[in-house]
Amino acid sequence: MFDILGITGPIYLAIAAGYLATRFGLFAKADMRVFGKFVINLALPALLFNALSQRRLSEIMNGDYLLVYALGSFAVLFGGLAWARYAEHRTLSYSSYLAMGMSCSNSGFVGYPVVLLTLGGSVAGVSLALNMLVENLLLLPLLMVMADITDGADSARGQWRRVLGQTLKRLLRNPMIGAIVAGFCSRCWVGSYRGRWRVRSICFLRPVARWRCL
Repeated sequence: MFDILGITGPIYLAIAAGYLATRFGLFAKADMRVFGKFVINLALPALLFNALSQRRLSEIMNGDYLLVYALGSFAVLFGGLAWARYAEHRTLSYSSYLAMGMSCSNSGFVGYPVVLLTLGGSVAGVSLALNMLVENLLLLPLLMVMADITDGADSARGQWRRVLGQTLKRLLRNPMIGAIVAGFCSRCWVGSYRGRWRVRSICFLRPVARWRCL
């Protein structure tokens, strides 16, 4: 019981502190959007880059973990999609958004803090990167295509290609995807003095990302 409270307690305390800070005017609601942009565009990408750039590729690419996480996510996705589509008789678009809410885990703001407090930063950073690979490269493109295709429309035949292309373009502009790719690529030259200096210059944002995620 106390072990569980020791893990979840800091998360709920941080949530309460954020609520009270906004409730009593220390931060305005508009400030939360600025904090969110900072985390998504700078802090979390720096954390992901740090987690990947300081480890061997063999330590990062855990095929069993990727396979299990992908299979579990797809099982929930198609289960939720089938239930909404055939049991609730919803449209394909509505069913896709429902399946998205069920299968796309909140790895950055919920999963990472829990793993960080349970298993430590070395495991949490790598698992966050692997989770985001599955979510952003497999789940989200498929879900966005299904959500944007209109049921029964003749134009739906070629519509999925356009939607898939737009989704992939948005993913390429995602800072966290860029940080993951950069973290993998940095393994080729991180051993040099220049590489170590650049990695350390980015890693100073890691504590900020951990604090904001908590």
